[in-house]
Amino acid sequence: METKPLPREAALIINAHSRKGQDLFETARDKLVAAGVILTACHAVKDPDEMEQTMRTVVASGVPMVIVGGGDGSLSGVVDEVVGKDCVFAVLPLGTANSFARSLHLPLDLDGAIDVIANGQRRRVDLGMIDDDYFVNGASIGLSTMIGETVPHKLKRYAGRVGYLMWALKCSVRFRAFRLTIDDGTQSQTLWATELRILNGRHHGGVALSDTADVGSRKLLLQAVVGQSKVALARDWYAKFFKLRDKDACSRDFVGECFKVTIDPPQRISIDGEVLACTPVTAKIAPGAIEVAVSATG
Repeated sequence: METKPLPREAALIINAHSRKGQDLFETARDKLVAAGVILTACHAVKDPDEMEQTMRTVVASGVPMVIVGGGDGSLSGVVDEVVGKDCVFAVLPLGTANSFARSLHLPLDLDGAIDVIANGQRRRVDLGMIDDDYFVNGASIGLSTMIGETVPHKLKRYAGRVGYLMWALKCSVRFRAFRLTIDDGTQSQTLWATELRILNGRHHGGVALSDTADVGSRKLLLQAVVGQSKVALARDWYAKFFKLRDKDACSRDFVGECFKVTIDPPQRISIDGEVLACTPVTAKIAPGAIEVAVSATG
C-alpha cells in the first residue's frame, strides 16, 4: 500500500479547556517548531464553543494539516471540518481517555505524539456517524451517558479516569436497564441492555472493548451489555479493563455499515464524551472519511 509523508506546514489548535491543554499549549508549540513543523497559525481556545469556528477558519485558509490538541470530545467536535477536504487531521492526545489516539496506536505522551506528527505518515481512516453528525471514536447509551451529563468538570480535569470511576459509582444507584432494538436493514432484534457502545475504533473510555474493531475496517461495531443487571455491567467493564479470558461473556457484538437504534424508554447519547443526541437514531460508518497522522512504523 502506497503511503504519503505528512505535510511540513500545519496549524495548531488546542482546547485550553481540556484536562492538559491549558498547561501544555506553549510547550507543544515550541516542541513542534523544534521538531521541524512549520506552524502557520496557533490557537489556544479557552472557550470550547469556539473550537468549531476556529477549525473552520483554519481549514478554509488552505493549510495542509491541522494539529488538534484535546480529548475525544474536542476532536469529534471539529473533525467534520476536514471531511472531504485535502487536509490531514493530526492528534495531540491531551484529554482524559484519549480513545481515538489509542485506536490509532499513537503515543499518549506529548513528545511521542509530536514525533509522529514530525516524522510519521498519512493514513486514511473511517469515521462513525450518528444521523448526520460525524464522530471519531465512539458513542454510548446508558450509564456512561449519565456520567457524561453530570460529572463535574473539575473532577474530570483533575482526577481523570479515577474521577470517572468515582462518579460512575454514584450514578449507578439510579440507573435502570432499557429495551434496545437494533435493525440493520435485514433483521431487527430486541433485547434488554444496560449499555450500548457504538464504536469506530476498539477503545472507549480508554479501555479496549474489542479485539477486532478498527478505524480502517469500513464497519461499525455495536456492542450491547445484555440483560438487566448492573452487576453484569460492572463485571463487563472490569473484565475488559483487565483483559480477562471471559471478557466478552456479558456483551454481544453487532457488526455492519448501518443500524437503526431504537430504545424504550428513549435515551440520550454520549458522542465521544459529549451528550449530543437522543434515540431513535441511525448509526453508520463513513468509510475512509479523513486522513490522519500515524506512526511511520505502523
